[in-house]
Amino acid sequence: MKYINLAHTRLGARAVFASDDFFAPCERMLHTEAAVFIPGKFDDNGKWMDGWESRRKRTEGYDFCIVKLGREGVIKGVDIDTSHFRGNHPPAASIDACLSEDEIPGDEAKWTTILEAVSLQQDSHHLHDIVDTGSYSHLRLNIYPDGGVARLRVYGVPQCNWE
Repeated sequence: MKYINLAHTRLGARAVFASDDFFAPCERMLHTEAAVFIPGKFDDNGKWMDGWESRRKRTEGYDFCIVKLGREGVIKGVDIDTSHFRGNHPPAASIDACLSEDEIPGDEAKWTTILEAVSLQQDSHHLHDIVDTGSYSHLRLNIYPDGGVARLRVYGVPQCNWE
């Protein structure tokens, strides 16, 4: 692999906001190891899943999670992994990115769509090239309308401000 995972927790990446993570917190989708399925494991909200999982939408809209990358960088590709999510995966997803010094980008943040909405299949890796050449510090993974994502990998080239 010629790029590093900018969303790697050892670099300091972290999930900083989720519109809904009732069934499983979005931090789990940044875990470094491959997602696992543990039959019979439940928690207070139902079946335990290794990844981020939101509740079924009962209103208009969609769910999203904001990830602060471990290092600002130019994103070359992503892997939206729905491993072990069968029937509770999102049918589609898109990714927006921004450059912000804030932990959670505010209303003034300029989000750029780096991956238009793509269809997702259950229990699969979804690898996509990113052609945008901007340097970004945060990603917003949008899932339409809801569901579960086991892992998010963000491959790119870290940038450094030498000033």
